[in-house]
Amino acid sequence: MGQKVSRTDFEWVYTDEPHATRRKEILKKYPEIKKLMGYDASLKYIALIMMLFQFTACFFVKDFSWPVVFVLAYFIGGSINHSLTLAIHEISHNLAFGNAHPWKNRFFEIFVNLPIMIPYSAAFKKYHMDHHRYQGDDQLDLDIPSLLETRLFANTFTKLIWLFLQPLFYALRPILTRPKPLTLLEAVNLCSQLSFDVLLYHYLGAKPVFYLLGGALMAMGIHPMAGHFISEHYMFAKGYETYSYYGVLNKVTFNVGYHMEHHDFPSVPGSKLHLVRAIAKEYYEDLPCHTSWCKVLYDFVFDPDIGPFARIKRPSILDQEGHDSKQNCCPKKEKCEDGPNGLPPIGNGDIFKSQ
Repeated sequence: MGQKVSRTDFEWVYTDEPHATRRKEILKKYPEIKKLMGYDASLKYIALIMMLFQFTACFFVKDFSWPVVFVLAYFIGGSINHSLTLAIHEISHNLAFGNAHPWKNRFFEIFVNLPIMIPYSAAFKKYHMDHHRYQGDDQLDLDIPSLLETRLFANTFTKLIWLFLQPLFYALRPILTRPKPLTLLEAVNLCSQLSFDVLLYHYLGAKPVFYLLGGALMAMGIHPMAGHFISEHYMFAKGYETYSYYGVLNKVTFNVGYHMEHHDFPSVPGSKLHLVRAIAKEYYEDLPCHTSWCKVLYDFVFDPDIGPFARIKRPSILDQEGHDSKQNCCPKKEKCEDGPNGLPPIGNGDIFKSQ
């Protein structure tokens, strides 16, 4: 079964998540970074071009043999669909149309969701904002593996299986551990996606469905681009909970590799995150980072120090006096309105204190 992981628990800390504090320090020293905040006008056009490619490919792959469809799904369809998931990540931060047009961003991400075949964009928005607000929170950060995952996938072989099943766990973890009420937007996402899926199968058959859906699932499992799922927050260096990657795959993933910079400044589009690093280089150049997402996946499987437990956790704000665990997010007496990009306004991150 392979070597068993050495960790038997998460890395527990009792400090605030680091990004709000660093953001305030950097903005005080480099206020010009505020000029980088806003939206990326090219984002919607890039997403539309990728979608057009996928829709066009469906008309061709329906006539190919199944082995050819499988190869194309992994290397081309899956890679483009993975890139589209990261476009949705950008759009969830209102980076396609800006904060002045939140509904344009919401409906556009539902549209961009279509080639991925799984209706997730509306739900992703609400859970992803919690990941930014409450990074490492024992109850609210659902990016962290569940206890069941840490127990089941605790050796070399099962960690490999876990990587294959990453899309399944990312989809089911929020529903099973901390479900939120279904929203109208999620219903729209579900109905539009199912309609597209049925029509695609009815008119073009099973091969285009596999090209899109199978490719998406494979590309979010054992695939070079999927290395970012592990590289972003798994603790490869003790005490560090967010990591950046500065390699070539950023060019096809909307610079999601600049993850330290993204958590520091979620209002800055991915296309400009390299400028954040250039301006405030002393804050980033000495931090541990990754050079290869393929190496990240290899190390996750074969390094006994890395596994589902290799995450930093904090006691939940919901367990602290003065917080309402039934409300699912906000401290009592604190306003819950979203700030820019669906996050609390810059500078308010320190109101969420740990014990």
